[in-house]
Amino acid sequence: MTVATDPISLMRRESLEAPEAARRALLANRETIATLAARLRQRPVRLVGTCARGSSDHAATYGKYLIETMLGVPVVSVAPSVASLFAAPVETEGALCIAISQSGRSPDLLATTAAWQAAGIEVAALVNDEGSPLATQADWLLPLSAGPERSVAATKSCLAAMTLMVALVAAWSQDGALAEAVAALPDLLARAVAQDWSAGVAPLAAARQMFVIGRGYGFAAAQEAALKLKETCAIQAEPFSAAEVRHGPMAIVGPGFPVLAFATGDAAGEGVTAVADEFAARGAIVLRAGADDGALLPVEAAHAAIQPILMLASFYGAAERLARMRGLDPDRPPHLAKVTQTR
Repeated sequence: MTVATDPISLMRRESLEAPEAARRALLANRETIATLAARLRQRPVRLVGTCARGSSDHAATYGKYLIETMLGVPVVSVAPSVASLFAAPVETEGALCIAISQSGRSPDLLATTAAWQAAGIEVAALVNDEGSPLATQADWLLPLSAGPERSVAATKSCLAAMTLMVALVAAWSQDGALAEAVAALPDLLARAVAQDWSAGVAPLAAARQMFVIGRGYGFAAAQEAALKLKETCAIQAEPFSAAEVRHGPMAIVGPGFPVLAFATGDAAGEGVTAVADEFAARGAIVLRAGADDGALLPVEAAHAAIQPILMLASFYGAAERLARMRGLDPDRPPHLAKVTQTR
C-alpha cells in the first residue's frame, strides 16, 4: 500500500488549476477553433473519428455526445490497434479525425492518426505537449494549455480537453446559448473545484466495488470518475449508462452497494435520477450529483452540456480525499506511469 505523505497532493493541486487551464485553453485556441468551425460548415464532414485512451478517451466520449446531438454527425471511437498492430488502411472519406492526448507520444495513437492522414483525412489534435510528435503531425493543433501535469492521475488536462471539445461544437453549430455557457465556464469551474463533496467520501471508505452512472453528456463523467476511483482509490468502479445498467448489471445492486450518479439538468439526467431512486429503494448507498436541492453532491446550475465538466472538477477533489482516507497516494498509483507507451 502506498501512503500519501505530501501536505497537498499533486492531483489536488493540479485539479485546482483547472479553471485557469480552461481559461488559457479557450484564449489560446479562439482563432483556430473559429477557423476550423467555419471550414467544417463550408465543407461538411459525414463522420468524425476520435482517437484517444484513458482520460482523453472520456473527453472524446463527451465530444461524441455533443457532436451527435448538436450537429447530427456520427462519431466513432477508433481502435488504435487497427493501425498499430494490424496495419489496416483507412477506407473512408468526408471525415475528420480528432486525436486527444496529454503527452502526444503514444505510438499507437501516432500510427492511427498517420493512417487517417494517409487516407486524405485531416487530423485535429487536442494535446498538452505542444512539442510532441502528435502536435507536429496534426493538421489542426489545439493545445490544451494546461501546463505541466505531473500526477499520474490526469485532472486538469482532461477538463481542458473537454472544454475545447465543447468550445469547438459551440462554434461549429453556432449555438448561441452554448457559446455563452462556454464563455462562463472558467468562472463556473472556479466555483466547482471549491464545492464541498465531502458527503460522498465517508460512505466509500470501505468500498471494494461500485457503479458509476451517467447518461448523455454525463456518461463521459461517469467513465472518468470510474477510472479515477480505480487508479487512485483501488475501488473496482464500473461505469454504466443509466439505460444500459437496466439490461443486466442492475441485478447485483442491493443493500449497501455503492452507486455514484451524475445527473445533468436535462432529460438524460432525469433518467439517471430515476435509476438512482430505484437503487436507493433497494437499500443501495446512492451518492447523486445534481443541481437540484435533492442531490447529495452539489453542482453549479448551468447549461446541461457543460455540467459534466463541473461535476468532474468537484469529483476530483473528493477522489483525492478518499484515496488519502484509504491510505493511498493519489499521485503514485501502483504499476502506472504518466506516459503509456501502447503499441
